[in-house]
This record gives sequence, C-alpha cells and structure tokens, in this order.
Amino acid sequence: MTSPTTATALTEPTIRVRVPFLLTLSLANLGIMLAFYTPIQNLLPRLSEQIAGADGKEAALAWVTGVGAFVAIIANPLAGAMSDRTTSRFGRRRPWILLGALFGAVLIALLSTQTTVVGLAVLWGLGQAAVNGAYSAMTATIPDQVPIAQRGVASGWVGMSQTLGIVLGVALVSFVITGLTGGTYVTALLLVVLVIPLLLVIKDSRLAKADRPPFHLGQFLRDFWVSPRKHPDFAWAWAARFLVSLGSAMATLYLLFFLQDRVGLPQAEASQSQTILIALYAVGTMVTAVIGGILSDRSGRRKVYVIGASVVMAIAAFILVGTTTMQMAMIAALILGLGYGAYLAVDQALITQVLPRAEDRARDLGVINIANSAPQVLGPVIAAPLVTSFGGYPALYVATAIITLLGAAAIIPIRSVR
Repeated sequence: MTSPTTATALTEPTIRVRVPFLLTLSLANLGIMLAFYTPIQNLLPRLSEQIAGADGKEAALAWVTGVGAFVAIIANPLAGAMSDRTTSRFGRRRPWILLGALFGAVLIALLSTQTTVVGLAVLWGLGQAAVNGAYSAMTATIPDQVPIAQRGVASGWVGMSQTLGIVLGVALVSFVITGLTGGTYVTALLLVVLVIPLLLVIKDSRLAKADRPPFHLGQFLRDFWVSPRKHPDFAWAWAARFLVSLGSAMATLYLLFFLQDRVGLPQAEASQSQTILIALYAVGTMVTAVIGGILSDRSGRRKVYVIGASVVMAIAAFILVGTTTMQMAMIAALILGLGYGAYLAVDQALITQVLPRAEDRARDLGVINIANSAPQVLGPVIAAPLVTSFGGYPALYVATAIITLLGAAAIIPIRSVR
C-alpha cells in the first residue's frame, strides 16, 4: 500500500506554486548555468589556449569539453535515479542539490591550477559529475511540484534565469574579474550562494523506505533505452531536444574563436565582444521565455511554439553563414535569443507531459538531459573538422541551421501533447 508521504511525492501536483518557489528555483538555475557555461564559454577556452597554445587550442578545448559532456551523460540520469530513491528526512531532491553544488564549486575553483590538457579534462569531468547531480534533482522539482497548467510559465522563468546566468558569468570574467584564478573562484562561490535559497524554500516530500523502488544497475543501464514503440512521444521529444542541442553546441563552442578568426578581433576585444553577443542573446531570451510560457499555458498548446522557436533559431544560424562583422553577429545573436527563449520555456513544459512514469521523474529527465549533454561530446567531433578542414565557419553554421530544422521536424509526430 502506498503511504501518504509517497502519494504526495509521486502524484501529479495540483496546488499552484507561488512566487517564492519560482524565484528561488530561478536563482538556483541561474547558479547552475553559470557554473556550466562560464567555464565552457570563457574560462576553458582561455585555459586551453594557455596550456596548448594558439595552434592547439581547438583540439584541446574539444577534448576537455568532450570529457565533461561524456561524464554528464552518465552522471545526470544516475543521480536522478538515486534521488528518485532517496529516503532522507530532508527529502528526495534537497540532499543531491546541496552536495552537488558544494562538490562542484570546489572542483570548479581548482580549474585554474591545471597545467596539462589531461588534468584540465579530468577536473572538468569531475566537476560536471557533481553539478549534474545537483541539476538532475533540481530539474525534477518542476514535475514534482508544479501543476501542468503552470509548467509553461515556470519553465519560462527557469529558462530566462538560465540565460541570465550565462550572461552574468561571462560578463564577470570578461570585465570585472578577468584573471583565470579569480574567475574560477567567483564562479564557484556564486554556484553555492544562488542554490542555497531554494533549499530553504522547497517543499521536498519525503519518500518512505518501505515504498522506495529497488535499484539494480543492470536495469538502470537498460532503462537508458526508452522504447520508442512503447513511449513514442517521449522518444520524439528526446530526438528533438538532442538535435536542437546539437545545433546549439556546434554554434556556441567556438564562439570566442569565431570572433578572433572570422571577425578578426584581438583576443581581449573578442572576449568582450563575446559578452556583448551573449547579452543580446539574453535580451532576446528574456523577452520571449516568460511570454512564450504564458501563451502556451493559456492556449494549452506546446508543439506550435516549439516548432516556431526552432525555425527562428535556424534563421539566426543562416545569418551567421556569411557574417564577418560584429554588427551582423549582433543581429544574429538577438534573433537566436528570441527563438531560444520560447524554445526553453515551452519545450521543457512539453517534456514534463510525456514522461513515462511518476516514480522515475528525475531519472527520465536525466535521460532527456542526455540529449543536452551528448551534443557536447558530438558537437566538437562535427564542428572541429568543419572549421579546420571542410569550409570553415560558414560550413559550421550551415550544418547548425539544418540540424536545428530537423529538431523542429521531430516535434511534429508527438501525439499526446497539442
């Protein structure tokens, strides 16, 4: 018999969430994205160039980010499965969020101490494992606590804060604390400070030990594969997220190098210009994220917004094909943000409605998050040869646009969500 505690933890939420939950969830996601993307967008490229030199920077960065993404592929669903089964008196999600943030902060703070590509890759991989542990539990709080009618707006606030985290992080290490050591320290500190308020506000239901689902490693590994025949909508949602994330990973991984090598800016100016582009992208995202979520919630429709947003993102990639000036890059960044804001809000809401089982929300969202992490491995494998041997940055952005349009097409077959 299911206990009352378990019923609260596993049943669909019906009570509307209030501003404190949305605000602290947004702050925590800001901290997590700052920890993910400030290193990827700025600190790791600079560390890679410092260690490997100008001629080896692309390959070094590809190895480091690839290792981190591969670790994330495993860590995210594994931590999600474990949090689904956690019976702590502090709840299922809270312990994983706290410990993941603390360990992740320590590992990020140590990045600037590395002097080899191998050391940098190992430390970043461990950091990815810790931060993904926190992120997997945090992501599950939306289907845990937010009713379906509010998930668009909740995902919109989360998407807006995630983008803001990227902007603030890169701006801090580009304009305020420009040293690599100071940059890693402030990134680590903000991760912890921004996550703590959520831990104080969240109503994290406790799972009774008698009702804890068993965990078997073999079954866990088999559950990485969600049958498209049994759960076709989940499979199409996964494919769409994977393709759009792959396009995004390919487009943004070498952004700093694009500004140096294609636009022709010196390194210091390129770093500052990167911040301007990310700021414009963030403005576009913040304009459409919450608005898109509200419109989607009110209309009850998700697919049309996700498809439209993906097409807008592809248009931005096509603009970058012929871009050799900062002005055109700025236009593309703004358009990309307008598309990505609506995409973040509505696609996340759509995904929470196609999860196979309430008992495995965090694990299944971890499987979805593989679609975010795997492109970080595959992206450099595709992007690096395109940039260095097969057409340069124009070829890269043509490929990005096509892949993003395929992601839009993958939404069409979903049947259980309008």
